[in-house]
Amino acid sequence: MRIPSNREESLAILAAMADVGGCGGELPPAAATAVAAAGHWIFRLGAEGLPGPLPPTSPALLAAALQPAALRLEAIRFLTVMAFLGDRLDPDRIERVLAYAAALGIHTASMEEIAAAAQGHLQEALALMARNNLSSLTGSPWSPEADIAAWLQPYQGEGADPALAARYRALGTLPHDRLGRAFHDHFQRNGYAMPGEPGALNERFTTPHDTCHVLTGYDTTPHGEILVSTFTAAMHPRHPISGHVLPAIFSWHLDTQLNDVARSAHGALDPEAFWHAWAQGEAMPLDLFAPSWDFWAWVEQPLAQLRESWLVGPSHQSVS
Repeated sequence: MRIPSNREESLAILAAMADVGGCGGELPPAAATAVAAAGHWIFRLGAEGLPGPLPPTSPALLAAALQPAALRLEAIRFLTVMAFLGDRLDPDRIERVLAYAAALGIHTASMEEIAAAAQGHLQEALALMARNNLSSLTGSPWSPEADIAAWLQPYQGEGADPALAARYRALGTLPHDRLGRAFHDHFQRNGYAMPGEPGALNERFTTPHDTCHVLTGYDTTPHGEILVSTFTAAMHPRHPISGHVLPAIFSWHLDTQLNDVARSAHGALDPEAFWHAWAQGEAMPLDLFAPSWDFWAWVEQPLAQLRESWLVGPSHQSVS
């Protein structure tokens, strides 16, 4: 859901984003692209781009400019992303985010994760991300002793569910233009096991996650996985940064494997596409990861109509 901000508040957040992205100095190209894209897609400043120089900023100045608690939280989310646009973990940028968070009175799970990473406690940070991801998906807290891999792949051996798998396989009989058929074909094209089959991921995760792939058109490359996680974070309110954006960035941009099931890659964070994906998620009229969302109620709907009703624009659209 979009957190409203007036022009002055928007520019104050963008200035702080630039401050983090440049670590107080000149903006690298990726950070400059990210600030411009956020100005366009998130703060709706118009196609002409940013209105000249951004205002002066500091943690204290941002705190003075932003009063609503929800907007302060959103600002820290955006600043956190700016700390990870480089090709390596940068403790200085993370410390700058933490300074802004302290000034705004924000303490979240994502702050714990990035603080641990900046202090060299990478495994602790990754464990926090994995637990927050599962907590976001299930709505329940997860202990450090939890077996995440077992939850992600529950259909091994006696856990297989042939009836569930058959129900998903039957989606292949729907007309080609329907959401359910596109979901089925997405699994076929990528060689994925259907929920219920040995080797498949948990239906509770893979059905909404892969529906997001189908709906947005984002593929299953590292680039596409970051964008689907970004879309999810803006759509689903529980642990958006700590449970979705940061795990995706560490996995697919910083080449850090989170668990035995996950893969990893390097350099897949596209700053312009990131903010477009965030805007797509904000615009969603319903949350596909909410416990109340029923995949089966939508499978016979035309995919093109759902995209037209729910999304803000094509996934390839650019502000440049």
